[in-house]
Amino acid sequence: MKKIILSILTGCFTLTLSAQTKITLNTDLAKTKINKHIYGHFAEHLGRCIYGGMYVGEGNTKIPNTAGVRNDVIQALKELKVPNLRWPGGCFADAYQWKDGIGPKDKRPKMVNMWWGGVTEDNSFGTHDFLDLCERIGAEPYLAGNVGSGTVKDLSDWVSYVNHPGGSPMAELRKQNGRQNPWNVKLWGVGNEAWGCGGNMTAEYYSNIYRQYATFMSDSKDAKLYKIASGASDGQYDWTETLMKNIPHHMMDGVALHHYSVLSWKETKGPAVGFTETQYFKTMDEAWKMDEFIKGHSTIMDKYDPQKKIALIVDEWGGWYDVEQGTNPGFLYQQNTMRDAVIAGLTLNIFNNHAERVRGANLAQIVNVLQAVILTNEEKMLLTPTYHVMKMYNVHQDAMLVPMNIESPNYEFNGKKLTAVSSSASKDASGNLNISLTNIDYTKSHEVTINLRGEDFSKVSGKILASSKIDDHNSFEQPNKIAIKDFSGVKFEKGVLKLTIPAFSVIVLNLSK
Repeated sequence: MKKIILSILTGCFTLTLSAQTKITLNTDLAKTKINKHIYGHFAEHLGRCIYGGMYVGEGNTKIPNTAGVRNDVIQALKELKVPNLRWPGGCFADAYQWKDGIGPKDKRPKMVNMWWGGVTEDNSFGTHDFLDLCERIGAEPYLAGNVGSGTVKDLSDWVSYVNHPGGSPMAELRKQNGRQNPWNVKLWGVGNEAWGCGGNMTAEYYSNIYRQYATFMSDSKDAKLYKIASGASDGQYDWTETLMKNIPHHMMDGVALHHYSVLSWKETKGPAVGFTETQYFKTMDEAWKMDEFIKGHSTIMDKYDPQKKIALIVDEWGGWYDVEQGTNPGFLYQQNTMRDAVIAGLTLNIFNNHAERVRGANLAQIVNVLQAVILTNEEKMLLTPTYHVMKMYNVHQDAMLVPMNIESPNYEFNGKKLTAVSSSASKDASGNLNISLTNIDYTKSHEVTINLRGEDFSKVSGKILASSKIDDHNSFEQPNKIAIKDFSGVKFEKGVLKLTIPAFSVIVLNLSK
């Protein structure tokens, strides 16, 4: 297809138009629900995620807090509509002894975080603190159980402690520690990355371990457990096949998948700010691989579970770069730019479009770690570009996926090609149509034509996240440099939408009847 190149200066960014993206939506054929848990988050005891990030201590008079958790963080997470929050890890989960994090805080034993920086933690943020936080922000807790270094009894006791209504030793212990009613935690990870930091197990061995631990994780009257097996990394298809073959399906509700958009695990991951287009293209290539991996693992799961009763849970994903200069390498603190916004938009579109099998996911991580939605520095707090994309996209939570046909030109660099524009669409309970669009192209804007079939809509509005440079970001000096803005550049006539999406930007359109 011959490309038409045209540069138009539009204030804060330059549009360079290329070949047209064509989308057809069948709005009356929506049958699959986009599970809200796709929009989950992840809080590990890693760097300044918990201590100094979310949790500043109950005696802190400098930073407004509720039971030690920052009020500004609580409010931001409420507005984000976080459906679930995974804790305490990550690798940390398989070293964590939950009983050390309950009872009087001044009597809790300390521990060394062997995975992340070797720092000593005082266990002042524990089970009660986390589960109470989830209640405050309206999120379901997702507890990752210790299978790597903990015993079957440890995990069984934890389930009883948080879920048993009364009469069991653990329920009575919970009441002694100030919580009368159970939290009724449903989401449970049975270990984490068992192939690596969770024990360096083989898939066959872990399958047996899973069966053993899951057997002693009991449902309670108001909490039927949703058990998630420690799944593969990237394209470890043999791992998924072994789990699906060896674990009885009535014992398993989900299989995890981890994939990060990282340049290299062995060499430099590249900077979070000041990266080259070569580094950017590679990051986008890794982000697009999420689609490939989901398809690959889903094909294996379909072989053993054609009715799709078992979910694929992508409970770790996001961009991973070198830490910011001068920070602890074990704290994984990185800045968050428009590149991260594009990763988020692209990845969420992929999840939405695989909603039949993908029914949960967790962005890594929520505060001050990796692709965080919030950054803090003492009293200061800011929302990152990723936060804004997650907020724009929350219209898809529990909405019905609208089937689409999309033809997009490529983003080309050094002889390689990636699909430039991704999209997903849904209908909410009120019948409104939501269309999300992400353009990963480094330099070119793209004209988009959307044909609506099946239903008529009369009104359209939109939001956009865009900036003049790909590594633009919010800082504590300029916390609102990148923010969601109204988007009015869409023409709507006779069931056809026409718009131009700028380079490295994200748009969400909302249509009503």
